[in-house]
Amino acid sequence: MIAVLQRIKQAAVMADGEPYSECGKGFLILLGVSSEDTEKDATLLCDKISKLRVFEDENEKMNLSVNDINGSVMVVPNFTLLAGYKKGNRPDFIRSARPEEANCLFEFFCEYMEKIVPKVCRGKFQSDMEVSLVNDGPVTISMDSRVLRGEREI
Repeated sequence: MIAVLQRIKQAAVMADGEPYSECGKGFLILLGVSSEDTEKDATLLCDKISKLRVFEDENEKMNLSVNDINGSVMVVPNFTLLAGYKKGNRPDFIRSARPEEANCLFEFFCEYMEKIVPKVCRGKFQSDMEVSLVNDGPVTISMDSRVLRGEREI
């Protein structure tokens, strides 16, 4: 499972041309689910993200977590994070989970995250989305559950 985190001041999602969700200061997370992922991958990422200290304290040091600032998390499904690009110029998505499997793990990720952070908003699975955000920093971090499992190095 791959999560790309962006520290944000705010974010909003339009899904199929309609306003869908919005959130304030916190993280926008683009979430890619692979065919090998399990609920363990989701919980590992959620736990790490909720404790990640990348928000500034009173001394302007990145020393606070999303929980410390009572922040929001916007989770947007994004199968293209698992694009294969080694051969040719057209990416393949062979590593991505099938839509029904990916949706189950996306929902599990969001529901688990709702238990550990103050506010969770979502993008809409399998829809045409427009995501807008005000990046803060910018601070952008890519996380891979395989790294957290110790199966891969950064």
